[in-house]
Amino acid sequence: MPKQEGLSLVRSNQMSFHTMLFAAIILSGFVAPPTCFAQSTRLAGVNVRIVTDEADAVLAILAKKKAGQSITEADWQQLFSSEGYIRLKQREAEMQRAFEDEEFKSFVLSEKLAGRAQALESTLAAWKHADMTEAGRRALAYLKKDTRIRAKIYPMIKPRENSFVFDVKNDPAIFLYLDPGKSKEIFETELAHELHHIGYISSCPSRQTSEEMARLPQTAQNVLTWVSAFGEGFAVLAAAGGVKAHPHAASLPEDRARWDREMTNVNEDFKKVEKFFVDVLENRLTEEERVKMARSFYGVQGPWYTVGWKMAVTIEKAYGRAKLIECMCDQRKLLSTYNKAAAKHNRSTREPLALWSSSLVKTIGESKGLAHAR
Repeated sequence: MPKQEGLSLVRSNQMSFHTMLFAAIILSGFVAPPTCFAQSTRLAGVNVRIVTDEADAVLAILAKKKAGQSITEADWQQLFSSEGYIRLKQREAEMQRAFEDEEFKSFVLSEKLAGRAQALESTLAAWKHADMTEAGRRALAYLKKDTRIRAKIYPMIKPRENSFVFDVKNDPAIFLYLDPGKSKEIFETELAHELHHIGYISSCPSRQTSEEMARLPQTAQNVLTWVSAFGEGFAVLAAAGGVKAHPHAASLPEDRARWDREMTNVNEDFKKVEKFFVDVLENRLTEEERVKMARSFYGVQGPWYTVGWKMAVTIEKAYGRAKLIECMCDQRKLLSTYNKAAAKHNRSTREPLALWSSSLVKTIGESKGLAHAR
């Protein structure tokens, strides 16, 4: 799960807010038109479809270029009218970024991309065999039982190397940058991560919980908004397949080493995030300062991931997965339940976990009458 842009639960809510293809086959100087590989899940509650038309069109142009054939206006129209390209353009417009067809043409015709064509083709051939059903199963295992996940998965050959979710409310889309450095197994893990985001956003919190949160003071509501960013850590746990699995079991060695290194600092990161929450609660930060600080906790896989994962694992080990899912869907319960689980853990270890301050927990915690962890 690399650094993602526009991917967090918080940011997706603010925005109205990766995939297979066949390379063009050159036979007797003829380049076949791009075809769209289609695959869907066979899992109740998950409706996921892969859309490959943008990447197909790019690879078809690259194949023509390699064969020394003329690239026609029809080839470009095949690309620019593809569903993936159109939706990417829509998303960039929402982000207020320039996105011009002529600039994209220059990218497609660049020697740098031409040099990567074979690697992209090979990667897609491997991704074609990804187990989407298993990815969906991992995501659903950490969501409410009635959750339904609907999404289109777009593999993208594009200048920016970011991945993100888009238009979750209306037509959920997961855009994954096609990276030759990512194996099928890494792709499956990332897909499970993003599918968990989609399901989490659509099913949590409940209407009643949202109404109860709305009665809290505005500063407390602001804190809870950012508490939901721990959804990155929840998705890490879901994508890994459970508390006994290493989050980067399928990752490149350097990515696994980075995670392990960051986890040695998790207690310090708790305190950094807590200071941020307290500053928000006491209204010490402007909106711009809040957003800047919160974004700094994303990083490649910063505290929203590591601290969120640690809290989720600690709660599940102490009270079970059902309790964890309850806390995921009601952020008022998350910090207090974690504190109880961590205190239980700390009684039997020489490496205690950090706890949230009692004043913070009390201020944004559960309303009177709600069940507590026991």
